[in-house]
Amino acid sequence: MSAAQVLSGALSAETAALMAKTLAELGPLPDPTTLAAREGRAQAAFASARCNVDLPPMQSVSEVWVDEDQELGAARCRLKILVPKGAGRGAILFVHGGGFAFGSPETHERCARVLAIESGMPVVLPDYRLAPECPFPAGLKDVVSALRHVFSTTSAFGVCRGPLLVAGDSAGANLALAAMLHEEQDGRPLPDGGLLFYGNYACSFETASYMRFSEGPGLTRGKMQRYWGFYAGGEKIEADPLACPLVATDLQLSSLPPLHLMAAEVDPLLSDTLALSERLQSLGRSDELLIIPGVIHGFLQNTSELSAAREALAAAGSAARRLTSR
Repeated sequence: MSAAQVLSGALSAETAALMAKTLAELGPLPDPTTLAAREGRAQAAFASARCNVDLPPMQSVSEVWVDEDQELGAARCRLKILVPKGAGRGAILFVHGGGFAFGSPETHERCARVLAIESGMPVVLPDYRLAPECPFPAGLKDVVSALRHVFSTTSAFGVCRGPLLVAGDSAGANLALAAMLHEEQDGRPLPDGGLLFYGNYACSFETASYMRFSEGPGLTRGKMQRYWGFYAGGEKIEADPLACPLVATDLQLSSLPPLHLMAAEVDPLLSDTLALSERLQSLGRSDELLIIPGVIHGFLQNTSELSAAREALAAAGSAARRLTSR
C-alpha cells in the first residue's frame, strides 16, 4: 500500500476478531508500563505466550554468548540462533521489540522463525539489556556488539559467513537502525541492508498518527511516553540520532544500506515510518515502503492467527533476498 493512498484507520475484520478473541482468552490486563519492571515483563511474556505456539520447525535452534566488550560498553549477551532447513549463507540479526523495557528472543520466536523460513536465512536474536534498569545506550551497545560478532560467534552452529541484514520491530527497529548509524559513525563496515518493522524513530508525541490513535487500539500514546521515559533514564536523548534516528543528518542517512520499511496502518507509530521514508526519498534513495492496512502495532507477533502477519513476513523475506542479492 502506497503512502500516497488514503488510509482509513479502520481495523480489518480479521484484526478485530483476533483482538476480541485475545481479550476473551486473557481478560482485561493492567497496562504493563504502569507496573514495576519485573511485573510488567512477566505480564508481557504471559500475553505473548499465546502467540508462540506451534512453532515452525527449524533445522537447528541453539544459543551462544557474545563476550562483554568494555571498550564498546557492551555487556555479555545471549544470542538465540534459528537456522531454517536449507539455509543459505549469511544471517539476519533480529532485534526484538518491547518498548526498550520488555520482550526477549522467546517472546518473538515464532515471528523470527517465520522470517527465517521466508528469507531462507538464519535468524539471530540478541537478548540485549533492558530499561529502566539499563537505559540508553546500554541495549544499543549490546546490539552493536552482536552485530560485530555475529558470524564469529555463530559459525559453529550452522551460520556461514555471507550477507548480513539487521532487522527489528518497534523499539527493536529503532535499535537496528541506530546500530547501523553507530557503525557508520565509527567508520566500521555496515550490514548489507535492514528490515525495519513499525519502528519508533523519534521522541515526539505530536505526530498525526500519535494524535489519531492516541488511545489505541493496541499501543497508546501514553504507553509510548512511558517507554521513552524508561529508555531515557532521566537524560535528554531526543537530539541524539543514536536514540532518535530521525534527527540524524542527511549525510548519515545517505550512508545507510538499503532498507525495507514496514508499518501498520492503525498504529501511533505510523508517522515515524512515513517521516523516515520521506527523509530517505528526499535524499534520492529508493528504499522500500510497505504499509499493511487494517492492522495494529505488533501485528507480526500473530503469524499463527493473522494472515496479514504471514503475508507481511513473506514480503519481508522477499525483501531480504533482494537486499542480499545486490
